[in-house]
Amino acid sequence: MTYQVSGRIKAALDALVSDPQIQRALSFMETDQEEIIQRQMELASIPAPTYHEEEKARRLLELLRSEGLEECRIDEQGNCSGLRRGTGGGKTVLLEAHMDTVFPLDADLTQKREGGWIYGPGIVDDTRGCVTVLSVLRAMNAAGLRTKGDIHFVGTVQEEGMGGMRGMEYYVNHHPELQASVSIDGSGHRGAIYLATGIQTAEITFRGKGGHAYLAFGEVANPIHAACRAAAKIACLQVPDYPRTTYAVTNLHAGNMSAVHAIPGEAKIVVNFRSNSPQELEKLRGQIFDAVEEACREETDFWGKDTITWECHYLCDIPAGRQEKEAPIVQAAVAASQFLGCEEPRLPEEGCTNCSRAIAAGIPAVCLGEGDYDPYIHSLKERFKEEEAWKGCQQALLVTLLCAGTEDVESVLE
Repeated sequence: MTYQVSGRIKAALDALVSDPQIQRALSFMETDQEEIIQRQMELASIPAPTYHEEEKARRLLELLRSEGLEECRIDEQGNCSGLRRGTGGGKTVLLEAHMDTVFPLDADLTQKREGGWIYGPGIVDDTRGCVTVLSVLRAMNAAGLRTKGDIHFVGTVQEEGMGGMRGMEYYVNHHPELQASVSIDGSGHRGAIYLATGIQTAEITFRGKGGHAYLAFGEVANPIHAACRAAAKIACLQVPDYPRTTYAVTNLHAGNMSAVHAIPGEAKIVVNFRSNSPQELEKLRGQIFDAVEEACREETDFWGKDTITWECHYLCDIPAGRQEKEAPIVQAAVAASQFLGCEEPRLPEEGCTNCSRAIAAGIPAVCLGEGDYDPYIHSLKERFKEEEAWKGCQQALLVTLLCAGTEDVESVLE
């Protein structure tokens, strides 16, 4: 069934794009593409693995400050931000992208530009998001646009991997004035992510007495055996296809090569599990820990002379969250996508992006950047397609304006 944008949202977008100032801003984004690409290549050349975004944050902040933002700063978490004040009476909007990448500090970040493509680690995820934020700001300045609501222009940290989206979590929790959030993660304009997939990554430690592999045999239970029993039980869990729910034992650590003839006193497994449903995520969590408890009991009872204990440490805990598919901010994203020529915008039934943290905080949110799937994201072969790349910037501009409100168009947020 084709997604329906309400007459109210359509009318707001029509009024917006008929405004000569908005038209100038949209046109500016096309002519400004080369400048934005140069800044994209510059930022992508700065190493910024999770927890090491400092240099990239300083440079992005310089770029934001040069465009006249107020209150430019790097906060305690490492996020860089600046404020563009509105005239009053609108909604306060966060426009953000994450600065960290998945590549180590010593990665070769050499870029190659040929045939309408730019090749280089981090050139899209999420350096393109960072310069899209910059592009929106430059276009607004070039066209003399004013919004009713304040806009926070932000580069966030710690989105990838073990970062657990903590930069975004920190920002939304420390800015209660925010009333809408627009994240950019990617380079497309073909829809939006509007849901929050819950993610939990648990490190489970199994402990016992340990001892000599020969002399202690039969006298002690084996933490590695308990860990393996638990992994086998987890592997047999049944989860629903919808709402999509997944799990995987991703790591097993125990012993060392200096003690290959020893029963270790400790073993660890790491389990990553996800769901689009808060209820299913909680149910799965219970099943996983039941499996762990049962595995410890079985290993303990098998030998009868030792007790295996366990404890859990969460490496990542992102709550699942939902908002209505017909929420005004989602409709705004779809309407903007359609205006830019995408007849059937994508609205995936999952989302592991920074907007998860906004949704968890009760803030209407979307993540833009939807485009054609590229299998090279997060690899050294990552690539960026230059053709009509400005359309992603234009979508971000339109959604931000529809949320913040302008002199002639009220915010679409209720």
